[in-house]
Amino acid sequence: MFASKSVPLAEIATVIGAKLAGSATHEVNSVAPLSSAKPDQLSFLSAVKYVPELEHCNAGVVILTAKHADMFGGNCLIVDNPYLAYAKVTQLFDGRKKVPSGVHSSAFVADSARIAPSAAIGANCVIGDDVVIGEGSELYPGVVVSNNVTIGDACLVYANVSIYSNVTMGDKVTVHSNTVIGSDGFGFAPCPEGWEKVQQFGGVRIGNNVDIGASVAIDRGALEDTIIGDGVIIDNQVHIAHNVKIGERTAMAGGCGVAGSATIGADCTFAGFVCVNGHISIADKSHFNGATVVTQGNSEPGVFASAAPLQSVQKWRRSSVRYQQLDDIAKRLNRLEKQYKQDENL
Repeated sequence: MFASKSVPLAEIATVIGAKLAGSATHEVNSVAPLSSAKPDQLSFLSAVKYVPELEHCNAGVVILTAKHADMFGGNCLIVDNPYLAYAKVTQLFDGRKKVPSGVHSSAFVADSARIAPSAAIGANCVIGDDVVIGEGSELYPGVVVSNNVTIGDACLVYANVSIYSNVTMGDKVTVHSNTVIGSDGFGFAPCPEGWEKVQQFGGVRIGNNVDIGASVAIDRGALEDTIIGDGVIIDNQVHIAHNVKIGERTAMAGGCGVAGSATIGADCTFAGFVCVNGHISIADKSHFNGATVVTQGNSEPGVFASAAPLQSVQKWRRSSVRYQQLDDIAKRLNRLEKQYKQDENL
């Protein structure tokens, strides 16, 4: 738990627009689950299955709906959407240690770089030519920013991120450790000797309020830019190939891979390990279950899945054998149908 400050419940109620039932002056300094929360901590109830935990909960305050408020004897913050309210509250308790403003003595900054006075450049960072870093942005130790990169205001770039040349990031972008933005796309032409590399001349454009997890790879475009829209959230270990376009507010969970030149609409969700084929278009508000393989595009929103459901290994083996027999079964059925029609005509 990050070290944090104490906040009175009246202030929290104002931030989340809650009705406060209890002491306005009671203070909490952190958040915790219902089962372990202490009197100086805040908790929340967003799922019915956790209702029994309210009986023995010792939290200083619980965020919940009016329906469940009478089930907790302590202070309550009553809202329509407890989880959303909890998300907003967590911002109050962000005790993350910030990078000190200014440029660390061990950092290298090119003469042509323009760094806002309130920006912070950590130890051993490297800032290339013609880089622009906006107000209040923080670069943690070991970040490498190549030439012609623009980082907007209030961005957080965590340790050991590498940003190649010709990348543009909007405001309030967070990039977690070991992510690489702007590496070459996977472009090669077959030749008698093997493979001839296709140079990648595009860049990467990232919108505002984007959150990018750890160990993510976002490739630069081949001729045009790879584009990540405003409000997109990307989990750890996701690969975005060259020339991909991701629409606003789309969410992508860990392990997903998007092949080159795929266009993904706004407000889509991708559960873990979804694979998206290249050169296809996905409609706005499309949702894909875990491990789905998206081989073709869609023009209408919906919920999609292609992964086989979990089953015992014995059933899986039998199903696999039957799957391989489907072609023969279909041919036999076709012959029987033809024979039946012939018999009917006699």
